[in-house]
Amino acid sequence: MNGAIQNRDAFLNNIAGRLGRKPVVSGVARPDYKHKPQYDVLPNANQEELLEVLRQQSLSVHVDFFETDAKTLPGKLNEVVELYGGGPVSLWNDKRFGEFGLTPLIEEGWPEMGIETHVWDPEIGEKNIALCEKANVGITFSDITLAESGTVVLFSSKERGRSVSLLPKTYIAIVPKSTIVPRMTQAALQIREKIKNGETVPSCINFITGPSNSADIEMNLIVGVHGPVKAAYIVVNDK
Repeated sequence: MNGAIQNRDAFLNNIAGRLGRKPVVSGVARPDYKHKPQYDVLPNANQEELLEVLRQQSLSVHVDFFETDAKTLPGKLNEVVELYGGGPVSLWNDKRFGEFGLTPLIEEGWPEMGIETHVWDPEIGEKNIALCEKANVGITFSDITLAESGTVVLFSSKERGRSVSLLPKTYIAIVPKSTIVPRMTQAALQIREKIKNGETVPSCINFITGPSNSADIEMNLIVGVHGPVKAAYIVVNDK
């Protein structure tokens, strides 16, 4: 979206000047490469095959994997939250919670069970971050899901704070089955199409693959170094 780009012409003019030439403003064609290995990963996989790849890769990156359908999602989500010790729970302010029938659980069920619930509120600013730091579980939806790497892609916004997926002890991603694609190639194409169509793309897009971990010290993998110690994906059959 052109309106979201600041000082582009001045920036490009400065680069052209440093290169000792005038800016090239026409006749530029996107290169069409002969070899495109990025499209050769799972090229003809159907949604069931992608789901199986995602399942196996998720287990490899220390993610607990669950499956359900839209009708039974509220019960499954409550079951998984209880599995990890209950609240406090932090969530995005996301209309999909309502579309998938989770509003009664969030607004009535959990409060009645004594589970403290916080829905991201841009009006309270940094207090959201403090509440996420205290949360036991953070829950978001996945916007795009990469089967090859077991990665969820999250589009942040003022109602969808990054802290929900980064600060609680456990992170749960609700993954609509329709969001599963082979790899990052398809995610990049989707984002590019949004830009071409004039949609406003978030300034922050997070690619999250399982719980936090580090192998910085002598290449020994330690899970749960910073951020969520555990992670779970709940795949919802939404087709």
